[in-house]
Amino acid sequence: MLISDEKKYLRELAKKQAEYAALPIMKQREKAWYAHNSLLGEKPMVIMEMTSFQNDLMPPLLCEDPFLREMEHQLQLNIINYEKVNDDKVMPDFINVRHKINMKELNFDRHIHHAKDREGRNIGYAAEHPISDLEQDFHKIQKSVYSYDKKTTDENLDLAMDLFGDILKVNLYNDTLRWFISLTARAVNIMGLERLMYSMYDYPEKTHEMFQFITDDSIEYIRWQEANNLLTLDNGNHLAGAGSFGFTNELPTEECKRTGRIKTEDLWINMNSQESVGISPSMFKEFVYPNYERIAKMFGLGYYGCCEPVHEVWKGCLENLPHLRKVSISPWCDENFMGQALKGSKIIYSRKPSPNYIGVGKFDEPAFRDHIAKTLHAAKGCEAEIIFRDIYTITGEADKPKKAVSIVRELIEELW
Repeated sequence: MLISDEKKYLRELAKKQAEYAALPIMKQREKAWYAHNSLLGEKPMVIMEMTSFQNDLMPPLLCEDPFLREMEHQLQLNIINYEKVNDDKVMPDFINVRHKINMKELNFDRHIHHAKDREGRNIGYAAEHPISDLEQDFHKIQKSVYSYDKKTTDENLDLAMDLFGDILKVNLYNDTLRWFISLTARAVNIMGLERLMYSMYDYPEKTHEMFQFITDDSIEYIRWQEANNLLTLDNGNHLAGAGSFGFTNELPTEECKRTGRIKTEDLWINMNSQESVGISPSMFKEFVYPNYERIAKMFGLGYYGCCEPVHEVWKGCLENLPHLRKVSISPWCDENFMGQALKGSKIIYSRKPSPNYIGVGKFDEPAFRDHIAKTLHAAKGCEAEIIFRDIYTITGEADKPKKAVSIVRELIEELW
């Protein structure tokens, strides 16, 4: 398409999104999210994260200009989610333009070799790591290098305002920290998982030193964003955690409301340590947890976890994580243990059901119902949310996601 055709097409998509955003159900969902995140919800919220299987539902993107293509993807994802999934997401009455921030993590170039699946997606990969021996190569770990491209950001913002400003709000948004606080992942990026495991045994002091360096580097990067007014609020219809949303009246702080200056204590933080599942709880407490605790203290509210089973490191560690509001209960987690641990607490039971029921083979409805019923029984007495993630295909059954959401809602009405 010509650029003029792309703009006309995008404006039509924006009008459709605005139409959906104005539906009464969206205000009802927004109200439910605020109550939920304040621990006053009446029933679990249900989210189907569709970015991993979006190609199974979304039409091919038509825009050729990179920025317009990004806008198209954002609009199409929102529209298709409502039309073909219809979970508890609130249709945004805005479109996001991201701050253009460049970062060279720990000042090394990542070399990754991808393997494509039969759909042509880059899912499997192998990475080259600069550290082969932590003691000998420690000097290679350097501070990250980052910069802000204000010119490109301003140009994108002006274009979006010109294109959508009379239809949708245009928000300048920074999501670079959303998956950044995974300190063990950053360690694996420079040395690989196997070397990290061995180093905890072979070079415990150097491993402590490495994690402290990575944590200090992370904090320095966060403070740089704060000092340069690059942080943006995430207390509304924003992702705040692994698939969850940040609607809350507890943020930002009164100081932020008064001054307009956003600091870390005005934000959610999303943290996880999937790479540490291979170590004992005592090693997690020694090597990993103290570093996450340092960063969690800086933020207003926290979401912890992704796919790792948190029950093994709950007692004595994560139960003490500052400002924790939500914890991920993954398919590998002991649901009943965490249900008992969180019952009556101020921490939300953020359940991630197994993706296999939707992503593998024909939809086995009885088995799926049993799986969700088990979760609802385990989480009884908790504030709960159910978030489907990591579904990489819906195996040609386009109605599966919407049907799954409908079944979960039925079971909530019946069992909750």
